[in-house]
Amino acid sequence: MEIIPNFAVLEGGDGSGTTTQLSMLSKRLNDLRTPGIFITFEPTDRQIGKLIRCALKNEIKILPESLAFLFAADRSEHLYAKDGIMEHVNNGELVVCDRYMLSSLVYQGIECGDELPQRLNSQFGIPELTLFLDIEPETAIERMNNRENLEIYENINFQKKVREKYKSLIDVYTSRGAKIEVIDAGRSPQEVSDQIWSKITSMPIFKVQ
Repeated sequence: MEIIPNFAVLEGGDGSGTTTQLSMLSKRLNDLRTPGIFITFEPTDRQIGKLIRCALKNEIKILPESLAFLFAADRSEHLYAKDGIMEHVNNGELVVCDRYMLSSLVYQGIECGDELPQRLNSQFGIPELTLFLDIEPETAIERMNNRENLEIYENINFQKKVREKYKSLIDVYTSRGAKIEVIDAGRSPQEVSDQIWSKITSMPIFKVQ
């Protein structure tokens, strides 16, 4: 299992606050002179990622299996194409991403079984640090009630499955040597941000500046 150095990922179900926390973290990191920072997200804003977002918004219909292939293709471009994750980490920068491989194994695993997403993602490296923003599905749904339009996975029944799937996969990957920290995402945004900051700044990249 290849571990990608200088690479951290925020994971969690819908409504857990990964996007909000990435924004807050970005502001704190940008106040530092070093290390170099690359903030990113999945699905990406590349062409394949845009197609995925259309499917998530229910603007187009795509089979779950096809969506699994699209996520893997988007991730491959995200990792290896120009201005991708590997380019930045190899340049000694810290890369922080909103969602990555675990999201596919969770969401597509629920939708079309474990075998296909596991196979499609088997060659991708794992982050040096994963932060799982854990939240009760009922709380997450309350947060999402303010959204004008909900995406296809943003319902209580699916989110309950998402949380349980994340927990089971976290057990599997930590047993294989992955570093995954669980963050209580039910707290206030600032409290969650402080927890994330503590974990991120303990990464080795901050000790060699």
